[in-house]
Amino acid sequence: MERCHPSEVYELFVRHMNTPRVVVDNGVCETATLVQVHSARKHGVLLEAVAALSDHGVCVRKGYISSDDGRWFMDVFHVTDAAGCKVADADKLLVRLESSLAAAAAAADALPRPAGCDSPAKEALCLLELIGVDRPGLLSEVFAVLHDLRCSTVDAKAWTHGGRVAALVFVRDEDTGAPIHDTARIRRIESRLRHVLRGGARGARTVLLDAAAVGNLDRRLHQLLSEDREADRRAPAEGPATAVAVQEWGERGYSVVTVSCRDRPKLLFDVVCTLTDLDYVVYHGTFDTDGDHAQQEFYIRRLDGRAISSEGERQRVIQRLQAAIERRASEVRPSDPIEYLLSLPSMPRHPGQKSTRSPTMESLSAQLSTCAPCVRPNTSPTNATLFFHRA
Repeated sequence: MERCHPSEVYELFVRHMNTPRVVVDNGVCETATLVQVHSARKHGVLLEAVAALSDHGVCVRKGYISSDDGRWFMDVFHVTDAAGCKVADADKLLVRLESSLAAAAAAADALPRPAGCDSPAKEALCLLELIGVDRPGLLSEVFAVLHDLRCSTVDAKAWTHGGRVAALVFVRDEDTGAPIHDTARIRRIESRLRHVLRGGARGARTVLLDAAAVGNLDRRLHQLLSEDREADRRAPAEGPATAVAVQEWGERGYSVVTVSCRDRPKLLFDVVCTLTDLDYVVYHGTFDTDGDHAQQEFYIRRLDGRAISSEGERQRVIQRLQAAIERRASEVRPSDPIEYLLSLPSMPRHPGQKSTRSPTMESLSAQLSTCAPCVRPNTSPTNATLFFHRA
């Protein structure tokens, strides 16, 4: 019998302790599929669970979070498919959630990915992080510059909020299909895009990385716009009001965050992502939907175990949550993304020009991936989110 090295045994033990346990049950609720996630305390594990659900296209209708004072967590989600029905293949959802959470746990602990948890192979790419002033025709100019510099766009996603735009664009050399390593060329790309974005030194940043270092694109876009204080300060109120309140429960040492707003896809992710990036731990919580309205309540503490202690901190949490909820728009996924992408350089680049094919840049998002087309109704006349999907 082959013996395992002690380090391998320890690695398996750590992975077993840190990987959340998932239960998917279609027999408990008549209208939704029940998903339970049990996990040991670890900062960000709730976000990993919510992100996994969002990534696999299920809608969270209601649920709750509970813990024994932070040592062990249990998250319960009532989920449906996009049509509002139970998930047809519960076993498949279970396998996909377990795979995603195991991969996330391995990445967080710097362990090798367990077998069966590898994401689709993607070679190292050059990631362009862009942030600057939004204006009509900007997306057209960004893609035109990349095309002119012989950069092939593999994946891209962009949001705008408060007159500012943040984008993540994955590119490689158009001729060779290889990552772009040449320092002079990278600087030339940065310089051209800074000029387009009119953002000075913060206009464009370029980072060379592999797929494992990318992380969640939505979370990174939230971080970019949160770091850019101008975006949240200048953001106008659009659509139905988003009500966020933070109160103290001094007897138990919690701060209680309540969110009341219009429901939409990935709302729970945006709220949990913001609280996690602000270094708060959610100990208990409930979330529910009634038609197109969502109500959420979270009992939180800082990483050091203390509740929110000042009015300034309370206002910061409120403002960051409101901005995170409002900066994401509805989803529109064109059925012919490649033709649409190729037409971008010919879109109008001046405010006076008009085109029926050019989307409004307010709350604009572009993504190249492999999901099926999906269309959701727009939440306001000035909001449009586009995802380009490469088959």
